[in-house]
Amino acid sequence: MSKRVTKAVFPVAGMGTRFLPATKASPKEMLPVVDKPLIQYAAEEAIEAGIDTLIFVTGRHKRAIADHFDKAYELEHQLEMKKKDKLLEEIRSIIPKGINVVHTRQAEALGLGHAVLCSKPIVGDEPFAVILADDLVYDKDAHTIEQMQPIFSEYGHSILATETVPHDQTDQYGIISTVPMGDRIGELQGIVEKPDPADAPSDQAVIGRYILTPRIYHHLENLTPGAGGELQLTDAIAALMAEEKVMSYNFRGKRYDCGSKLGYLEANVEYGLRHKSLSADFRAYLKALDI
Repeated sequence: MSKRVTKAVFPVAGMGTRFLPATKASPKEMLPVVDKPLIQYAAEEAIEAGIDTLIFVTGRHKRAIADHFDKAYELEHQLEMKKKDKLLEEIRSIIPKGINVVHTRQAEALGLGHAVLCSKPIVGDEPFAVILADDLVYDKDAHTIEQMQPIFSEYGHSILATETVPHDQTDQYGIISTVPMGDRIGELQGIVEKPDPADAPSDQAVIGRYILTPRIYHHLENLTPGAGGELQLTDAIAALMAEEKVMSYNFRGKRYDCGSKLGYLEANVEYGLRHKSLSADFRAYLKALDI
């Protein structure tokens, strides 16, 4: 099995109900943070980590995602005619040359585990990354999957990215227990989905970044559906632990929960303050606010 991950799966079939009515006709992954949609940040993270195949697991009403990563001949022609060279280059560089984009359909909303399982015919017998666009992670040096690549190359085990969360919020996350292996790295001893704070084994929460070995598909195929008939990726990882080592990595950087309205607003403010052309004016605007 290769110890270099070249494929990334993006589960983007969810309904985005927390952002209704904004997501009634537009995918939540297309919500912009300053001037790029969330899904583009996720794709850029994968590409910067050396991944060359992007697999989007889509659902109904998600055509906008496919269109965003497709070539826009009419738009490019208009920009070229108007000599808007900078914008033209930005549009053309959304998907660089040599990057493959594949779309597959999750016909029913049967959970994250099922969405990942839908990618099996494309991924095959290779390790792969899973990136959830709702979790936007900033680090000035290297994005999360790029940080995880050398760890996987060294150990060859599945890796879950984690962060420390307030203990009273453990019921919002998958929570792990680990044995330390090194700097920021641990070996999973257990994983439980959204435990009550009184029962949580730790304050280490799994975020939307994974590198998984292909054996995870076997366990997804053999899961018993839970509430609502959904297949939980957490349950498959717990089963995988019985036969393979699974690791955790406490990533460097800051995560913005763009699945929540507050996290999304925070991301827009802070990314706006980092934006090369907007930063100074936006900072001055915020300082002048009298609300």
